[in-house]
Amino acid sequence: MGRGCSGSYDAAEQAMPRDLVRGRVPNGQVPGPGPEPWSKGPCRGTRSLDTAGGVTLITSAHNPKLRLVHRLLESRRQREKEGLFVVEGEDLVQAADDAGLEPLEVLRAGEDVEQELLAGVSTMGHPPRVMALFRLDSLPRGVEPVSLSLWRVGDPGNVGTILRTADAFGASVALSPGCADPIGPKALRASAGAIFRVPLARFDEPSGKRVALVSHGGQLLARLDPGVPVTYVLGAEREGLPDDVVAACDETATIPLAEGSESLNVAVAGAIALYEHRRGR
Repeated sequence: MGRGCSGSYDAAEQAMPRDLVRGRVPNGQVPGPGPEPWSKGPCRGTRSLDTAGGVTLITSAHNPKLRLVHRLLESRRQREKEGLFVVEGEDLVQAADDAGLEPLEVLRAGEDVEQELLAGVSTMGHPPRVMALFRLDSLPRGVEPVSLSLWRVGDPGNVGTILRTADAFGASVALSPGCADPIGPKALRASAGAIFRVPLARFDEPSGKRVALVSHGGQLLARLDPGVPVTYVLGAEREGLPDDVVAACDETATIPLAEGSESLNVAVAGAIALYEHRRGR
């Protein structure tokens, strides 16, 4: 499976709308209430209604929706348990919308929730104007002809940057256990929206030739012609790849560095690998 969303929904549920994400409601109508936003049923873009038919402003920090958002932002375990994740800020919410992801809930400061309360649960350095809740299974999954497989890359900034790099080169990203959560707040921001377009897979899921990027002793990366499908395997900067992971690969490749230089950032190494692969084709 290539790029796109893995979720499937019937036509009636797809009416949500880009308009709602952008703060407009078609024909001036507010969508009717549905299942609670933390349920795993088909609830898209629902908003609380008061008895007069208007939107109820959230004014309590103990509101269940805000408490759920806080838990999801703070805990990978909660994200996995609930099958949900939170996107913060207008740019990322718009990127998700542009990629075709439908939110379960959209919370806008001053419209759906008091601005101070939304700022209080946010992980951003400045208060966001909007947050949105999405299902994990709405993210694209699968393997492209060219992939990057990450072995225990624990820094969320690196994982997000690698996703952004893969997006630029049309690659997929495969993750081992021990990698940073790609839908954690820091990785999401570092991906600049690429998380909504780049297919994700398990570490050993990509087929074809596997090329381990090692600091020394491999074939020069620029001279390699692995063809496709191919997966470039990268480890964390400090530890690199363990011997057994390298041994399971078909080839090893090295990026030559200037004398005295110790290592490359793993995201930079991934970008060079994808660039050299494209240049060689």
